[in-house]
Amino acid sequence: MECLVKKVTRLFVFICVNSITFVFTLMTAGAAEQFASGTFTDSQFEAGAVIYAQSCASCHGQNAEGGVAAALTGPNFRRSYSSRDSDVESLLNVISDTMPPRQPDRLSEAENLAVLAFVLGSNGVLAGTEALKSQASYLSAIPLARGDQKPNISKNFIEGDDGSVPSGSGPSFTELLEADKNSVDWLYHNQNYRGTRYSALSQINRSNISDLVQVCAYQMGSMHTMQTGPIVSNGVMYVTNMTHTAAIDAATCKRIWSYDWEARDRTVWGNNRGVAIKDGYVVRGTNDGYLLALDSFDGKLLWARQVADPWLGETFTMPPMIYEDLILIGPAGSENAISGWVGAFSLSDGSLVWKFETVPEAAAGGGPTWGNPENIPLGGGAVWTPLSLDYEMKELYVAVSNPAPDLPAYLRPGDNLYTNNIVALNPEDGKLIWHKSLVPNDDHDWDLTQVSPVLKSNLDNTKNDLVATVGKDGVLRAIDLESKSTIYETEITTRLNADVPVTREGVIACPGVFGGVLWNGPAYVPSEHLLVTPAIDYCARFSAARVIEHVPGRLYMGGDVAPMEDQSGWLTAVGAESGELWWKYHSPAPMVSGVTSTEGGLVVAGELTGNLLFLDASTGEVLRQIDTGAPLGGGVVSYSAMGKQYIAVSSGNAMMTFKTGHETSREGSIIVYSLPKQ
Repeated sequence: MECLVKKVTRLFVFICVNSITFVFTLMTAGAAEQFASGTFTDSQFEAGAVIYAQSCASCHGQNAEGGVAAALTGPNFRRSYSSRDSDVESLLNVISDTMPPRQPDRLSEAENLAVLAFVLGSNGVLAGTEALKSQASYLSAIPLARGDQKPNISKNFIEGDDGSVPSGSGPSFTELLEADKNSVDWLYHNQNYRGTRYSALSQINRSNISDLVQVCAYQMGSMHTMQTGPIVSNGVMYVTNMTHTAAIDAATCKRIWSYDWEARDRTVWGNNRGVAIKDGYVVRGTNDGYLLALDSFDGKLLWARQVADPWLGETFTMPPMIYEDLILIGPAGSENAISGWVGAFSLSDGSLVWKFETVPEAAAGGGPTWGNPENIPLGGGAVWTPLSLDYEMKELYVAVSNPAPDLPAYLRPGDNLYTNNIVALNPEDGKLIWHKSLVPNDDHDWDLTQVSPVLKSNLDNTKNDLVATVGKDGVLRAIDLESKSTIYETEITTRLNADVPVTREGVIACPGVFGGVLWNGPAYVPSEHLLVTPAIDYCARFSAARVIEHVPGRLYMGGDVAPMEDQSGWLTAVGAESGELWWKYHSPAPMVSGVTSTEGGLVVAGELTGNLLFLDASTGEVLRQIDTGAPLGGGVVSYSAMGKQYIAVSSGNAMMTFKTGHETSREGSIIVYSLPKQ
């Protein structure tokens, strides 16, 4: 499962970690389409507004327009709760049964109904003389989306006003393949296609890290999550959030251009982790299932094409990879029981070239590795983290995530291929080369999330070619790329009851569904032959549901997860070839930000507390901490501009998932540091 805000937004989070105060502006009848009347009272709406302001607005926006979590207004939201299988009664069930996250049942029935009244009123439903009541037939009859028609997505291609050929420039495919030899730029989410997250720059080092200063910042101007991994090419940095894409001067943070995407269909989760670039194209995905390409020169739209179906629960959150003239990407949404896939799309217009189905048996209703004793819908196998590539072997590595329904594994007996597998594909045609199951028959939502770095004996002085893999189960593994055998398995966070099946009665296990390693993975330290990995340490009580209910495009967890109170993080260094522990750093908060190593002997990482950490790569000693003022959950990159080394971090709302005190809600920004002028 895609974590953090994914888990939050997919449940339409109404209660977040911090209460905030704001001036509530009542939406007038003239400002909203009027769909129905007589469904709640004015006093019930006003009471709901107060509860929403105190408990929900920090995630969903002051007027439910969306922020860290999904919007609770607009035609797409209304259509989401206006079908035979999902109506206003379903909306109340989401509020009552799953909100607030981590502390369900905190609100009374009257308070839940008041919040529902506020949401209905904010969507143009008129107040009446009788209060809302939790009666199924009464709630189901409320026509929330009268007048809102599902768009015709068959016309899913948009061509730019000035054509689809970029006027800007960018790295060639050869330059992308050789990015690990380029110490000036940061050309891919994980620095290079092998995913080493290593910078050969040494101007900033152990001896002068105390002199580092902030040189500039770029404000994203919204409360959307900041998980972007900045890309830097020829002095220009490209960054994103859910809707915003910007090119800025990498040395001054001055905006060169920006582009804001307006959703054209139902939106799913609001996370976005960045762009891919090549030959003047700047490519990203959207949460309503579009791929779009912008001109690197001025940010103008070249083309956009909807290639995923948000009504099935598909959405794009991962950074793409560009292979020759193919955009490689897959949709998130395992918990919505999508039938996952990885696809290749033309760089010139987004048309489909090939597609690999990650759960073919599940899509067929069952099979040898899935079973299906109760004939329930099956799915999963989403992709939401970076791909990696061994170009010499022509192998594309994919981290396929969890199966659905999420927790009751006894309803899908078998390995559930290809969920939680590392899958090696031919990047030119998508054909399967090999695969390896790492968390078979998963009943804890322990996605495989990382398939990097790829270490080569002829480049990294290792005995064998290997790929590192890690995921939400909290285990770092190295796989020999010749024999496909597992070289080692090293625990990098607390593990408890990992082999105890989840039952209806419930079991406490570690990590919880937000545990282990999420969307940022290991960095390689060549000088010490180390892998340094961020992780989350927390446990949860897992329980399988007695009744499994599936609504297309909606959450299909198959049970409940109640997090434990203690939550912290780790940064762990192990021998890349041995898996032996070298050093560990314990953070007071979960660690989800990018980790980068440099030739200057540094490991740079971020904490949800807002601290940017600089550690000695050899010993793990913290040499410097900088309080950025906001949670760090996105990329940490190093690059050079005009002969000067810089370090940039993605700062702002990272998860808004853990307990109060770990994150302070802030607008997103990119912060850039360097040494002062001599």
